[in-house]
Amino acid sequence: MAPLPDGFSYAEWNATYNGLSFGIAAMGSATIFFWLQLPNVTKTYRTALTITGIVTLIATYHYIRIFNSWSEAFTVASKDGGDYEVKLTGAPFNDGYRYVDWLLTVPLLLIELILVMKLPQAETVSLSWKLGLASALMVALGYPGEIQEDLSVRWFWWCLSMIPFCYVVFTLAVGLAEATSKQPSPAAASLASAARYLTVFSWLTYPFVYMVKSVGLAGPAATMYEQVGYSIADVMAKAVFGVLIWALAAEKSAVEESGKLLPN
Repeated sequence: MAPLPDGFSYAEWNATYNGLSFGIAAMGSATIFFWLQLPNVTKTYRTALTITGIVTLIATYHYIRIFNSWSEAFTVASKDGGDYEVKLTGAPFNDGYRYVDWLLTVPLLLIELILVMKLPQAETVSLSWKLGLASALMVALGYPGEIQEDLSVRWFWWCLSMIPFCYVVFTLAVGLAEATSKQPSPAAASLASAARYLTVFSWLTYPFVYMVKSVGLAGPAATMYEQVGYSIADVMAKAVFGVLIWALAAEKSAVEESGKLLPN
């Protein structure tokens, strides 16, 4: 929990406010959608889709907490109908909620992808443990740098967190390529590939957003870019990714159901 800089313009405050609001709306509506779709996939894929909804539910809760913390940290008022003036209230802005969210949801994101790909059980268990622990370690290593103002310390923790990050990204991009090619239909293979690469793409935005305060940008502008950047990346990595997981589960369910209907 680092202190907020003073001197926010209304545009900077409002951009962050709207970014957090967008996160709440996207995650909340995605949760409802995923759980409503559970009856429309076969039992094999309901666990993956349930986890998808849990991920966005956890994210919704933490976005509400971040949003409330942001709102409580400022007073926004217009004097005599003029421009809005933004002032700090002295209440702390607790961005630690974001890291708690990631610590819970990032391993689950990877597990839901592994489950929906329907790998052999031994491979499913092994990959779930490896990727889950590596992603949790990545988040845990990133947090000490996030709360530091010393740039050398931020870069140190950034470099450490990139070690498990690179392992996970490599596994998604290369390690799961063979499993993707073995999906039961071209559409399923395409969706599995899209889910993998969306995860890689969305994840690559996080290190760059993390570096915003390490490349000379500071003050309210840096805070705004960081909060909005993380919000967009989260929606891509959770809500949009979840839609691909649902689409993959629905496609594989349809293929399996049609196979059962074929005459022997």
